[in-house]
Amino acid sequence: MARLFGTDGVRGLANGKLTAELALEVSVAAAHVLAARGEFEGHRPLAVVGRDTRISGQFLEAAVVAGLASAGVDVILLGVLPTPGVAHLAASLNADLGVVLSASHNAMPDNGIKFLARGGKKLDDAIEIAIEARLGQDWERPLGATVGRVTTHPTAVEEYVAHLVRTIEHPLAGTTIVVDCAEGAAHASAPKALTDAGATVIAIHADPDGTNINENCGSTHLSDLRAAVLEHGADVGFGLDGDADRCLAVDAEGTVVDGDQILAILALALKDQGRLAKNTVVATVMSNLGFVQAMKSHGVGVRQTKVGDRYVLEAMNISGYNLGGEQSGHVILSDHATTGDGTLTALHLVERMVTTGLSLKELASVMEKLPQVLINVPEVDKARADEDAVVAAAVAEEEALLGDRGRVLLRPSGTEPLVRVMVEAPSEAEAEAVAGRLASVVKQQLAL
Repeated sequence: MARLFGTDGVRGLANGKLTAELALEVSVAAAHVLAARGEFEGHRPLAVVGRDTRISGQFLEAAVVAGLASAGVDVILLGVLPTPGVAHLAASLNADLGVVLSASHNAMPDNGIKFLARGGKKLDDAIEIAIEARLGQDWERPLGATVGRVTTHPTAVEEYVAHLVRTIEHPLAGTTIVVDCAEGAAHASAPKALTDAGATVIAIHADPDGTNINENCGSTHLSDLRAAVLEHGADVGFGLDGDADRCLAVDAEGTVVDGDQILAILALALKDQGRLAKNTVVATVMSNLGFVQAMKSHGVGVRQTKVGDRYVLEAMNISGYNLGGEQSGHVILSDHATTGDGTLTALHLVERMVTTGLSLKELASVMEKLPQVLINVPEVDKARADEDAVVAAAVAEEEALLGDRGRVLLRPSGTEPLVRVMVEAPSEAEAEAVAGRLASVVKQQLAL
């Protein structure tokens, strides 16, 4: 049986896979598992619940609250708030559990449930497995005064914004910023945080109606952001996703600045301040080779993990690093947050522009991106991708030809029956040629 929890909580079609009944049952199970682990000993258990702007979030929120309160957990409703905002409030309100209702950058019909442990940190895999195992089991229901109470927290946005602004040391006065809020959870908090930090802010796609989240906007559709930056003569633009745990940037000329470039800029900023823990940044195996080369040239180490922000965060927590991220714009500044935070990233990127007097284009030039070609090879036995001798020999041959001018990454998809072939090379043509040859070998050798 497939696991209910994926790499980022429970996610699926709202009212399809992800029903009110499932939301209630999972919430009850989570309360029971945490109680059995002794997380609630000596006090009444407390949870905070926040959501993005999807219309389905309303009934799922009601179901989650019903499940938690029926299990004896007091609940504070935070309303619409970014995932990192829920994580911050979970910590500041001393909650035992945080719950985020969001499907991040997915289309509106999807939704998700993400649980956060005490302190606003992601739940361990072992706890998620235990929650799944607890589903549907009989339990003794609390009665009378022992059921949970439900309250609201009307100042959630203001408290989260105040925290964000406190993380920077220099005002952003004199800068003009466009922020695309993706009709999502940061439609109120992101413009306010950037404004309170001193910038002139133009907010677009900041009028959610419950159905338009991520619709041709935000970090996955940057055309409107680029146009707005050019129209307003802005210094920089930021595209957030639906739950605002990531962002991509656009410079004053409308050129996209991706997560690798953002990570490089922030790594050097922290290094210059003597605050880059162990002089190392955490990235994934999909990070552009140009990023790795740039960090090496500046004396910064790079620790690479599997793809997924949870693996980046895991490496950071285990080894004590304080900066990590992905090409997609998930950037984790763990001195200030327990998760990726798009608005936090934007604030620190603009602060770097202000303190250096350099444009985003100039800052991003610290690394030269190598052309990167990705080919998905479908209808193959991905389980044999790491074992087939012919495939391995073909990869080794291409790697030898590329030398230190590029690299090859061949990996099975975590969710689909296909193998991904990624090649970086000095030119687009060479990357395409190498990727094409390897894709042909994979298709021939691993065909179903």
